[in-house]
Amino acid sequence: MVLVEGISDQIALETAAVGRGRDLEAERVVIVPIGGAHAIGRFLTRLGPLGARVRLAGLCDVREEEVFRRGLDMNHLGTPRTRSDMERLGFYVCVNDLEDELIRALGTARVEALFDSQGDLRSFRSFQSQPAWRGQEPEAQLWRFLRSSSRRNLRYARLLVEAAVGRDTLPRPLDALLATV
Repeated sequence: MVLVEGISDQIALETAAVGRGRDLEAERVVIVPIGGAHAIGRFLTRLGPLGARVRLAGLCDVREEEVFRRGLDMNHLGTPRTRSDMERLGFYVCVNDLEDELIRALGTARVEALFDSQGDLRSFRSFQSQPAWRGQEPEAQLWRFLRSSSRRNLRYARLLVEAAVGRDTLPRPLDALLATV
């Protein structure tokens, strides 16, 4: 069972698995979006003794790393004090988050080319010209544009991962998580 913060993380992991020729369903790997990192403790508590019998893994953002650590510790699934400890338990951390990892993995030019191929480059250019975003780093602009609409975020989770798999630049946390499960 793989615990992820949200649906975009689930889409990204499923897409990465397909891109690597894996059939997680056939492998009996279930990806569960828990509805945000702060739900980890509550989710693990509800999972109860089953959590000790099921192999757990997960993915979280760096801002939520401590929340995941406490959840694992409080539910007696390990006492991860460092990121390496987290990884030994099968939990990987995205810096800063998965979208940021994907933007860095692909580079701004490739993400913009992807926007262009999807008919979103004009909207992105309009977004960049807004006073609050003029002069900001391109990576920050790309990140905010992706996150400005939940539908866009969900759609690009798949598209960015497909592009990363195609270029063999899948971000380490996603790649390591796939190798773990």
